[in-house]
Amino acid sequence: MKEILGVQDLDLKGKRVFLRVDFNVPLKESNGEWSVADDTRIQGALPCLEYIMSQGGRCVLASHLGRPKGKPNPKYSLEPVARALSEKIGKDVILTDDCIGDGARGLSHRLRNGEVMLLENLRFHEEEEANSPDFAARLAELCDVYVTDAFGSLHRAHASTSALPRSVAVRGIGQLVQKELQYLEPLRSGPARPFVLIMGGAKVSDKIGVLEQFMPKVDRVIIGGAMAYAFLRAMGYGVGRSFCQDDQVKLAARLLKSAEARGVQVVLPVDHVVTPSLDNTVGVSTTENVEIPADKMAVDIGPKSIAKFGEALAGAETIFWNGPMGVFETPAFAHGTFELARLIAETTARKLVGGGDSAAAIAEAGFESKFDFISTGGGATLEYLEGKELPGLRAMETRVSA
Repeated sequence: MKEILGVQDLDLKGKRVFLRVDFNVPLKESNGEWSVADDTRIQGALPCLEYIMSQGGRCVLASHLGRPKGKPNPKYSLEPVARALSEKIGKDVILTDDCIGDGARGLSHRLRNGEVMLLENLRFHEEEEANSPDFAARLAELCDVYVTDAFGSLHRAHASTSALPRSVAVRGIGQLVQKELQYLEPLRSGPARPFVLIMGGAKVSDKIGVLEQFMPKVDRVIIGGAMAYAFLRAMGYGVGRSFCQDDQVKLAARLLKSAEARGVQVVLPVDHVVTPSLDNTVGVSTTENVEIPADKMAVDIGPKSIAKFGEALAGAETIFWNGPMGVFETPAFAHGTFELARLIAETTARKLVGGGDSAAAIAEAGFESKFDFISTGGGATLEYLEGKELPGLRAMETRVSA
């Protein structure tokens, strides 16, 4: 059996602890100064960080931010994150000029028990995304212990998530990663049934692995958002100018056959909110039925669909939701997604959400407290649920025992 230790299993006192976090947060600019627009991911890292500090660890935080393409770029500096984090924990957070080199190494050795430093953006070096062993070795100079609490980055074989932990003998996972595994693993192994899977978003290809993986375990599948138009086209319905690619239709047809063979009910929209274009909120209307007019595009589910989806949720023991029901970023097209959040929140099922836009919609609709678990993982969540091996999780294995 391969073993992965938790941060609570490690001796941290007086040790330099490299804590890989996900501080890839949205930023906003005001009067020439950048600040954190949404601190959810910073909040998520606090339990692990505070535990390390409480145990006398010397914390070396590391994260990526944005896509600086392997070169230093002030736009993607973690300086605003360092300021926000300092306010959260009530103590100074030292931000390094670079994530490797003499400066960072010297600062790591001068840290005292309970102190915190934050390395500048890991992606300022192209070697990070290349999973360079040499780059990982230079990061390893900064620590005695490695802890990852960045579940959303574990599906990437990057230097800080894959090569580095393999070169640090003492390593473990933080509370955030532990919680993700605690809630997601039962979904993979055998969720309580009836199990309702809800998929939205744009592309069938992004979700096909999850859909195929869950076919033997799921009772009903609700499909909304742009994904639904591929399924409707596969069934012979007109979808007008709605986003729908030919290759997605073929995938949808395959999944419909698989569902039929297994006796799984696939629930699709029966009416739609439509508009002549995404920037036209004046010409918005709702269709009478499933057919979408040739000169319109669907941007949300209609009231009949909301009611039908609510019926499909009745009696569920487990619900997993990933992907919005429409272009919810535009208020005029958000009603279906928000109503679905409300319907799920009102059930007595175990309710789990796959991060990303769904999590943002739930927060905006005010139902966060009604859900059992909201994943921080995005792509990592979907890959884990597909049954794929996450490189960053594999790298955390400490030994193999009989």
